[in-house]
Amino acid sequence: MRKGGEWAIIHRCKRCGKLSSNRVAADDNPMKLMSIAMKPLCAPPFPLDYIEEMTALMGGDGRMR
Repeated sequence: MRKGGEWAIIHRCKRCGKLSSNRVAADDNPMKLMSIAMKPLCAPPFPLDYIEEMTALMGGDGRMR
């Protein structure tokens, strides 16, 4: 999200790794936008089984509540 609540889509070039930002347009499909926004929650960059272990390593008690 940008200042003022405007959404933007961040792209990373697979070839060079450059990041670019495109603002969301009024005619963009809202369901597609939500599915893009949910991807990090549905497929985190680490196994969910290791959350307790990672929390403990960061100084927490490591328990899921």
